Amino acid sequence: MRFDTTLGLESKKGPLAVALKTLLYTAIVVVFLGPLVGLLINAFGAVPDPTRFSLPDSFSLDNFIQAGNRKVFLYLLNSFVVVGLGLLLQMLVSVFAAYALARKRFRGLTSVLLLMLVTMMIPEEVIVLPLSAVLGELPVLGTRLIGTYAGMILPIGAWGFSILVMTEFMKEVPVELEEAARIDGAGELRTFFTVILPLCRPAIGVIGVFGFTMIWDQYVLPLIVATDSDQWTLPIALRSLRSDEEVGIGVLLAASLLALLPSIIAFLAFQKQFMRGLTSGAVKG
Repeated sequence: MRFDTTLGLESKKGPLAVALKTLLYTAIVVVFLGPLVGLLINAFGAVPDPTRFSLPDSFSLDNFIQAGNRKVFLYLLNSFVVVGLGLLLQMLVSVFAAYALARKRFRGLTSVLLLMLVTMMIPEEVIVLPLSAVLGELPVLGTRLIGTYAGMILPIGAWGFSILVMTEFMKEVPVELEEAARIDGAGELRTFFTVILPLCRPAIGVIGVFGFTMIWDQYVLPLIVATDSDQWTLPIALRSLRSDEEVGIGVLLAASLLALLPSIIAFLAFQKQFMRGLTSGAVKG
């Protein structure tokens, strides 16, 4: 769908309509790209006053070097470890849980779906105290996860949004395909991996993008789990840099750029599947 068609501007003709379109599109570009351009310029710039946001005199990598001296790259590595393992675990849990919810019939199915919706409505700040108590000593196992990467990864292994998206998508996969595979002698796992899962690639792209963003932006959970500054992830480090009076705005913007780029790369990597997943329901019926 074209943007001008949505706004009803395509039918407008004449110099006034062209000027109006140009002005509108320019304003949209400035609003959305202006902050990003400012971030790029000042992240690579040597500003005359490092405590103020201003145009740089020259361009260099000094801000990134100073950010490295502040252990920003260590925090970036921590974030990649948490996101990589956490997203892998989350996607595995989502696809298997969705298969059970979409293809199996058992007592309490509606209650399970309702509980997942409830978990999405509860702010994470509400569960800070019980979550810290559980991570401090896991019930039955008696294991302490505070101060470990596992404490940052395991709680995000199951996300109601991803499970519900995969469940609704798997419900649309024709049952006849699954039955045909079973007639050919395929077992349940083989049917799942060779028939159902390949057809769910658009949904996997959607939960991959949203899951990456959710885990990457996690602030409360790493704040609870990390007992040493070397265990911080990048969002916590950004908050620390912002409150440090010795850190200039250029270093903070360089760290912010490092925090922004992975999300953009993740979207570009899953873009095709992401767009197909968002539009797949619109062409049915």
